[in-house]
Amino acid sequence: MSRLDLEISNLYKQLNDPIAATQQLFRALEASAAFPIAQGELSVAFVSDKTIGQIHADFMDDPSATDVITFPANAAMDSAGEIIVSVDHALSRAHELGEPFSRELSLYLVHGWLHLAGFDDRNETDRSAMRGAEQEALAILDHASVGGDFALT
Repeated sequence: MSRLDLEISNLYKQLNDPIAATQQLFRALEASAAFPIAQGELSVAFVSDKTIGQIHADFMDDPSATDVITFPANAAMDSAGEIIVSVDHALSRAHELGEPFSRELSLYLVHGWLHLAGFDDRNETDRSAMRGAEQEALAILDHASVGGDFALT
């Protein structure tokens, strides 16, 4: 039985029902036990660059849009944390890199999960560890045949 209660909000109108794909992705990461996070409610929100830029400004005093913002777990509130993902950012970055949109969006969800598992990316050493963990987590998803189910309408 899962230790996580997923609360998924799709605030990006062009993202076609991401709930099942997000659930599969996080269930696979949870089942692997490679990157454990706190139990409780894990909130996930899919937003635009404008929205994530406002959140970035409000909480980190930086009005620029970013790919992912993660808020840590709070055991007193039975919260496993919160992951906010910019769909606009994933779309533009996927185009720049020639990668599938769904893979880029999956990477952002993985990145948020890894923050909740204790990884950071504030300095070069931490960024290197984060990149390695991202690749390991994506390999877990590939092995479980999870991911690739995010689509725009």
